[in-house]
Amino acid sequence: MLKELFTSKTRIKLLLKLFLNPDVSSYLRELASEFDVSPNAMKEELDGLSEAGYLNKKKEGRYIFYNANSSHPFFPEISSIVRKYIGIDQILEYILATIGDVDSVYILDDYAKGIDSGIIDVLIIGDETNSERIGDLCTKAEDAIKRKIRLMVLNTEEFDNTSEIYLRRPNWKVV
Repeated sequence: MLKELFTSKTRIKLLLKLFLNPDVSSYLRELASEFDVSPNAMKEELDGLSEAGYLNKKKEGRYIFYNANSSHPFFPEISSIVRKYIGIDQILEYILATIGDVDSVYILDDYAKGIDSGIIDVLIIGDETNSERIGDLCTKAEDAIKRKIRLMVLNTEEFDNTSEIYLRRPNWKVV
């Protein structure tokens, strides 16, 4: 079963997009356009991953939408591999270890949609967080994962007053 996973760049992009945030659903032409590949090549990859059980297919009107099959026995492992590849696990280890009282962490925008744009938008919500320490750890995390991190830190009151603005954007609650 695992031999179906990492056979092409297109397949890797699909895994990044669909397993980074399993709530994301996309259809064939949308994915082909986003990854700049032919619809036939994309269909071949989607069919292979669907037949292996890694993706769910759902027909809506004339479109077939695909998303990660979170009930597949390998879902936790594949999701973990994808997060490690992106470096999100490293970000969280670096940042959460010593920054204070953290209530929630969100990945926003491109990465929440499963797109590896090279910029990771992170929203940290918590009281009594050490902003200076967060900045230092963020710089270390950027060096480790070779991606830019845009960080926003809000206390719980600020987040409660503005949560609608942030949660309207594509988001993935990590913690």
